[in-house]
Amino acid sequence: MVAQLTEMARGLPPESTQQAVGYPSLFLLVALGALVPVVPTGAVVSSAAVVAVHQTAPFALLFVFLIASLAAFVGDVTLYWLGRRGVGSHNGSRWLAALRGRAAPDRLEQAQEKLAEHEVTVLVLSRLMPAGRIPVMLACLLARMELGRFMRGDAPACLAWAATYGLIGILGGSLFARPWQGVVAAVALTVLVGGAPAVWRRMRQAGTRRQA
Repeated sequence: MVAQLTEMARGLPPESTQQAVGYPSLFLLVALGALVPVVPTGAVVSSAAVVAVHQTAPFALLFVFLIASLAAFVGDVTLYWLGRRGVGSHNGSRWLAALRGRAAPDRLEQAQEKLAEHEVTVLVLSRLMPAGRIPVMLACLLARMELGRFMRGDAPACLAWAATYGLIGILGGSLFARPWQGVVAAVALTVLVGGAPAVWRRMRQAGTRRQA
């Protein structure tokens, strides 16, 4: 997916690239990525922001920010609603089981402790922490948080998330003259931001095992 975005940015002029990526495509990709981990949503938003930087159309960046925020919110709320159905059912659900499978036990335990202490704040920050969204969402489900309360906390979280990755795209788009170069830079920075904490945790765990 990221390679396709880069290729489109490389081969097409700015306005045609904007049309090829498209606001509907941005919405669908981000909403889908919020439901299932098959789309690198941060990279998609950053790439769209890079393209918007090179556009002559007014408010292009604002549209990217609003659409990405809305899509992330819709995806989160849909996933939470599906998870709540599993919590309320004696047989559970495949969505709740999938959330459990994506949340490491230690991260879930930390999320539950922090949620009990700083409920709304943790929910707002969950999207900004690498691999933090699913454990916090699962902790909210297990605590049987009402959908309305989850939505009130998730809305600013989605706004902050879209702004963060949009700024990464703006940085990449501003540093390079051609859109495809900015896309490559934004994607690389997005991967670094999202993957570095996980690599660090694995290195620490490996060091702990060696010491043991």
